[in-house]
Amino acid sequence: MFEKPIGMRDTLPHLYTLKKQARNTVSSVIEGYGYEFLETPTLEYYETVGESSAILDQQLFKLMDQQGHTLVLRPDMTSPIARLAASKLYTGGYPLRLAYDTNVFRAQQREGGRPAEFEQVGVELIGDKSSSADAEVITLMIHSLLRSGLSEFTVAIGHIGFIDALFTDVLGNESRVSEIKRFLYEKNYVGYREHVKSLPLSSIDQDRLLSILQLRGQGDILQKASQLVQNDQAREAVEQLQQLWNALEAHGVTSYVKLDVNLVPHMSYYTGILFEGYSSKVGYPICSGGRYDQLLERFERPADATGFAIRLDYLLEALGGTGSEAKHECVIFSQERRTAAIECANKLRQQGKSVVLQDITGVRDIDAFTTKFNEVTYFIGTAGKEKQQ
Repeated sequence: MFEKPIGMRDTLPHLYTLKKQARNTVSSVIEGYGYEFLETPTLEYYETVGESSAILDQQLFKLMDQQGHTLVLRPDMTSPIARLAASKLYTGGYPLRLAYDTNVFRAQQREGGRPAEFEQVGVELIGDKSSSADAEVITLMIHSLLRSGLSEFTVAIGHIGFIDALFTDVLGNESRVSEIKRFLYEKNYVGYREHVKSLPLSSIDQDRLLSILQLRGQGDILQKASQLVQNDQAREAVEQLQQLWNALEAHGVTSYVKLDVNLVPHMSYYTGILFEGYSSKVGYPICSGGRYDQLLERFERPADATGFAIRLDYLLEALGGTGSEAKHECVIFSQERRTAAIECANKLRQQGKSVVLQDITGVRDIDAFTTKFNEVTYFIGTAGKEKQQ
């Protein structure tokens, strides 16, 4: 009788407090890097943001406006910010550093524990094609996770250009490339091995495809990767990964990073460097991002760009629901001492404390009620005031 739509969630007070703490912490780190927060509409046109978002069409929430235009609830924030930057902000003269904190909407076919509405905090760095830009957003993401209290996590970094170069070189046919990439996208490595062994390839080419599963680790794997395929696209990808690794070393964050050349993005607009953050407590990426140098072309303002998004619900899950409880004080009064109680509550609030002001006649179980507070002050009858811990 009181069911919610599929994928929708209520946020109870304690979880809301934890989300607020995480949100404020991450936002503070982002602002410390010089990024400026903005907002975009909840509704966007399907023909622009909807089709550019790279979210599957069946996952879009669609509706019609009074003029008959198809609208969507924003399924991500990268496409809306690309629209806004292309139309009003980006002139091409210098990079833009933009940030957001908002809810996005992706329809679920069945419950399956996945929310259809969730909050993301992230950044977009538009107009900078250098490896320093990629290193900046990855470092910022790592520092955001650390400041939020997460200490055990790994950021996997790959390059879509390398995997495309290898698969095209070995398989040639685009449909065969798409088929084999699906296994990596789903992280079905057993299925990937079986699929490779079933292909009509030489043993050398099969070994080339299978060997990428071992290419995970620090910067020394890049030399091995460069030996698998040596066309211009692959060489450029390896060179960009090397430059990025050098920059991340300068930032001092490589202890949280591993290179993973078989990483395949979940968003189709990524064009180069891509990355995902994992925690051992969560079975899916808690954050992700990458370079999308062709997205702004769809809004008639070409520009290189990179960015990331952190899922707050997944971050809280990785943190194990840790965080401080809301700390309130309570002033309980009888009606004849209302004025004194109000003065006391206002004085405490001026000191920065959170205070509940409660008429004693409005509570049926005073003992159960007062257990919620750190400190309780009574203004009852004519007997002055006393404090109870």
